[in-house]
Amino acid sequence: MFSNFFELTILSAIQGISEFLPVSSSAHLILANDISNLGIGSIYLDTGMHLGSLLAVIFYFRNDLKKITKNKKLLYLMIFGSLPTIFLGAILYITGLINLLRSIEIIAWTTFIFAILLWVADKFKIEKKIESDLNIISILLIGLFQMLSLIPGVSRSGIVITAGRFLNFDRFESTKISFYLSIPAIAGASFLTLKDLGSSIADNNIIIILGICFSFIFSYLTIKYFLIYIKNFTLFAFIIYRVILSFILFYIIYI
Repeated sequence: MFSNFFELTILSAIQGISEFLPVSSSAHLILANDISNLGIGSIYLDTGMHLGSLLAVIFYFRNDLKKITKNKKLLYLMIFGSLPTIFLGAILYITGLINLLRSIEIIAWTTFIFAILLWVADKFKIEKKIESDLNIISILLIGLFQMLSLIPGVSRSGIVITAGRFLNFDRFESTKISFYLSIPAIAGASFLTLKDLGSSIADNNIIIILGICFSFIFSYLTIKYFLIYIKNFTLFAFIIYRVILSFILFYIIYI
């Protein structure tokens, strides 16, 4: 039981910290399970921890979300931008194709390729704001980019920030768009798998519930301090991290 608790803490920390940083939480969870042979990893636990992240972002942005519900235009834009990922995610889950993407080789290449893409996008200097400049065309493009996040290693946060930067939104605004779009995206993924929890054994349910709680704590702290960071620094540190990680994975795979 203690070993499971320790492993759960590690996985929840990985999920909570990496979900909102441009580094791919799904990739890190897969790598943690494959490389370290953690015994409690499963797609249900992964989704449970994503649910913890979902609750954290809703709680952190509760005041902003109240304003969004009153701003019908912005509300519809956020919903519209989330639909492509939700639909494609449902198809991949129902067909089982989602499991074919959970390989270290895919993660290595997506981690590297989308690090370079983020580096290029982060050089854009023009500053747009969500309230005045976000429109149906820009949110559709961001939503299409976000579909790529279903591939482990791409990073949902990273690809949305990349799209936002390409569309000339500043880093802080791009990050906020990423947080807002995470709500329907994670909610959709959580619904698809957590609806099956009743068929799993009681011990697993307890682990998943603890995973939700731990992930909530780590996610909330990450959101708070990442927003402070992004106001003062570029994304270069995350780009370097991704490149180093991809080279390590290339070494493991090909050498």
